[in-house]
Amino acid sequence: MLCILIGCSNPNDSVQQTKPTENNLTYEVVMTNLQEPWEIEMQNNQFFISERNGFIVEIADGDMRRIPVALEKTLSNQPEAGLLGIAIPSENGDRAYAYYSYADDEVYYQRVVEIKRTKDQWEERKVLLDQIPGGQYHQGGRIQIGPDDKLYITTGDASIPELALDVASLAGKILRMNLDGSVPSDNPFPNSYIYSYGHRNPQGLAWDSDGNLFATEHGQTALDEINQIEKGHNYGWPVIEGDETSEGMETPIVHSGEDTWAPSGMSYLDELFYFASLRGEGIRQFDPNTKQVKLVFSDVGRVRDVLATDKGFYAIKNNTDGRGTPAEDDDKLLFIPRDMLKELPSE
Repeated sequence: MLCILIGCSNPNDSVQQTKPTENNLTYEVVMTNLQEPWEIEMQNNQFFISERNGFIVEIADGDMRRIPVALEKTLSNQPEAGLLGIAIPSENGDRAYAYYSYADDEVYYQRVVEIKRTKDQWEERKVLLDQIPGGQYHQGGRIQIGPDDKLYITTGDASIPELALDVASLAGKILRMNLDGSVPSDNPFPNSYIYSYGHRNPQGLAWDSDGNLFATEHGQTALDEINQIEKGHNYGWPVIEGDETSEGMETPIVHSGEDTWAPSGMSYLDELFYFASLRGEGIRQFDPNTKQVKLVFSDVGRVRDVLATDKGFYAIKNNTDGRGTPAEDDDKLLFIPRDMLKELPSE
């Protein structure tokens, strides 16, 4: 069985198990024994899950395989670094885009690449963007293909806050590129990948039914944010946070105040956004009409990413990244049925 090849604890690891949450909502454990998972993608009923240690887990028909990714550069071992975001075009699942961290002469960078699935591994085939600044923390790393068929990329400020406001730097930005790696002609800055700037460490991207882009972002001490992203706009880091204002800078739609969400990946389903919460150890729901955020799943561990489908949404929990409290057989892929979401209590 394939589970033996990847270190599953027993042959039943791929069998779904139904479990209750604290408020008696149920979710299913689809797969266990992931290793620092970062992003979920799905094509043709097959899951692709990136792991920070340089693998892509493929799950199809209950079988799970951990496939190595052959990269030109050695993955960085900095906190929050490694193989991070992946995006898979709507094709047959043998080509993908990836965002990863590396070091060059003790200087840390990220790059965006195209990778190709071969018989035994994924292989880096083309560099689309290189030398995105990296640092001790704040690597960004989410990449998504938008409804306009462009690739969107979040970058952190690389622990150098002033870079976020510098439009000559790729740090602290949301970037936008054509799928061949070229700069879109309608980007806000000439010959630049920068779509928006003034970000500290954006981690989640999702679009509503009208094609409006929203992003989650880590605050410095609490004050985590959800922003609606407009091209060319400045989101203020490090000059403003929370409800602070300054001319020419955007304040968030909503922020966490003195609480900490540590928001990560985000997805959209039934006119609502759902985003992963690392520090809050659960999944939060954001209603863009009421501007309300509520915790809807609170006892499932540190959640790194969520993915909406017609049946409900999937989530990956990540307790083995050195910050959570891992239990036996962490990390996991979870499923929350769509019907269950409709039963969530209103506040």
